[in-house]
Amino acid sequence: MANIAFLGTGLIGSGMVESACRRAGTVRVWNRTSAKAKALEAHGAIACGTPAEAVAGVERVHLSLSDDAAVDAVLAACAPALPEGAIVIDHTTASPAGTRRRALALARDGRAFLHAPVFMSPKNAREASGLMLVAGPEGHYERAREALGAMTGKVWYVGAREDLAAAYKLFGNALTVAQTAALADVFAMARALDVPAIDAHGLFSHFNPAGVVQYRGATMAHGDYAASFELTMARKDVRLMLEAAGDAGLTVLPAVAARMDALLARGLGAEDLGVLAIDAVPKRS
Repeated sequence: MANIAFLGTGLIGSGMVESACRRAGTVRVWNRTSAKAKALEAHGAIACGTPAEAVAGVERVHLSLSDDAAVDAVLAACAPALPEGAIVIDHTTASPAGTRRRALALARDGRAFLHAPVFMSPKNAREASGLMLVAGPEGHYERAREALGAMTGKVWYVGAREDLAAAYKLFGNALTVAQTAALADVFAMARALDVPAIDAHGLFSHFNPAGVVQYRGATMAHGDYAASFELTMARKDVRLMLEAAGDAGLTVLPAVAARMDALLARGLGAEDLGVLAIDAVPKRS
């Protein structure tokens, strides 16, 4: 059984540690807030005082940190003690540019590195479910494939391009943030219209908006803006939404209205609502 280290034991990292302790040989952990690492000893982990102490003698190092700066700092701190053949697997949601820079720097130093961000809740991490994206050299992925598969419900190897998993993670989180912001606007309208938020949310047990991603998203990605919901009519509906909300604080709809107005001024009113993406995906000729 493998000896592994987890550096960073926040919500996701601690869940990964709990899961790993059920199947790994030795699990060494470190966290900037030492109490978070110490708490994982109840699951069988070994809490360490420094990143260097945590990685000594391990076969894999898993990082689950806050941002690029934290990853750079922790890698610098553990580098002197990192075993020659160890593979570093970074689960941090980080910038594509920073991830690529780190991957290239570690490769120059002869270190094996994969970037493997996740779409997981803490519960997913504890239960080894959810989705993990992996980018990096195929040989490194093959070395770690079985271990990564044991950590999650699905592993998607996106290829050797160092920054691609980082890009995809941002795409997914962008949709999560935008959907959450849109729900906030729905609840703002509901309050103004004297509809309980729980009842407003109940709409989505009958109307499933996932089709927007699957179908309109596909036409947008191909630059196909043939109208099934004209921008002019969508802008009318947004006007109704703004009027319904009144003085309620809205998160995204005012910005959407402004973008629609700019496109209408460019004569795009007869195109589909998806034409919101036209500056990123030009119209297919």
